[in-house]
Amino acid sequence: MQNFLGFQEVQAVAVCDVDQDRLDKAKKIIDDKYGNQDCATYRDFREVISRDDIDMVSLAVPDHWHAITAIMAARAGKDIFAEKPLALTIGQGRRMSEEVKRAGVVWQTGSWQRSKDHFRLACELVRNGRIGKVHTVKVGLPTGKSCEVQPVMPVPEGFDYDTWLGPAPEAPYTEKRCHYDFRWILDYSGGQLTDWAAHHCDIANWAMKTEHTGPISVVGKGEFPEEGLWNAAVHYWIECEFAAGFKMILADGKYFKNGVRFEGTDGALFVSRDGLWTEPEGLKQSAVKPNEIHLEISRNHTGNFLECVRSRRTTITPIEVAHRAITIAHLGNIAMKLGRKLQWDPQCERFVNDEQADKMLDRAGRSPWLL
Repeated sequence: MQNFLGFQEVQAVAVCDVDQDRLDKAKKIIDDKYGNQDCATYRDFREVISRDDIDMVSLAVPDHWHAITAIMAARAGKDIFAEKPLALTIGQGRRMSEEVKRAGVVWQTGSWQRSKDHFRLACELVRNGRIGKVHTVKVGLPTGKSCEVQPVMPVPEGFDYDTWLGPAPEAPYTEKRCHYDFRWILDYSGGQLTDWAAHHCDIANWAMKTEHTGPISVVGKGEFPEEGLWNAAVHYWIECEFAAGFKMILADGKYFKNGVRFEGTDGALFVSRDGLWTEPEGLKQSAVKPNEIHLEISRNHTGNFLECVRSRRTTITPIEVAHRAITIAHLGNIAMKLGRKLQWDPQCERFVNDEQADKMLDRAGRSPWLL
């Protein structure tokens, strides 16, 4: 929200939250920015998207709410900036992508690493063959978290907890279930695996030109908490094979440094939020020539979205690209849960002759919040 307030061509007119305390704080930030008291507040997002004077919305809700809010906003004709990971399940992500395409709205995913020069350069170097033919991509993600069994607590005043749960199963309120910590609970998210794969698998796909496909097989092993509130994998190792002939490995900090490492026949390249390193070292100074592959340039993720709202062009991180990136992590969670190697058809987005695995591609919702 505050990123948008930095652009003069944007006027924030409304905020919505099921937590009154956070709602009031958001309204104050906007009113202080404009020096007035005009920002409207809502507890129900449907009232926001029903307003004809609102052109675009920013969705910063827990993962289990992404699909419902996004699809309703798209059907209302709103352009959308939405946080990652794209969706709670592969099925929801596919539905979201189709609905956004059908509605013709502009979509930007908050996988902002694409708007950083050194990430783009890393992908250009890989695509232009500087390290030869890539045989292995190592995606390093953070180690997961665990906590003890939590006591049932009274719902804080002003917090609509039932709506926060929304399509997720009923569960007693406790502080470490909600807000930031929802990420470590599989009813609402996929742990550190999905929280960070949305960034790093996106970069891996960008470099390997696999943004509109996926792996053909996946196998994984994970260590899940045996007790306590948080139940997403703490440690994990996931291996994916791609039809293009390379392997992608996703693993936590027990195994890999945070970032993406590309290993090829003529060298290696590692990129993270801290910078870019190459083997041999001089590769990173290798200029991309005019006749070589150049990827789209975006130096401000929010600004790129606004430019595309005006031009109706595709953003730097469109919804289908985000769907394909997070699908890799979802496949990993499914493989770890089933404990066996799975064959995947990235075109029809189904497992090969595996009904048990196919049942894990989506989840039933809690009424009335059904897709």
